[in-house]
Amino acid sequence: MSLMDGILMTLLNTVACLVLPKLLAIMSAKSQNSVKLSSAVTSEVSNSEIPSFS
Repeated sequence: MSLMDGILMTLLNTVACLVLPKLLAIMSAKSQNSVKLSSAVTSEVSNSEIPSFS
């Protein structure tokens, strides 16, 4: 393997290591977003009073 092949493989691995976690985070955030919306609606309805700590 020549020096240029090593540099190319290093660059490809760097890009993959930076891009793939971002894609996974975006995909997981989309799936958790729908769960958060439904739980936010139920918690808003059930807890409409604001507690006073004074």
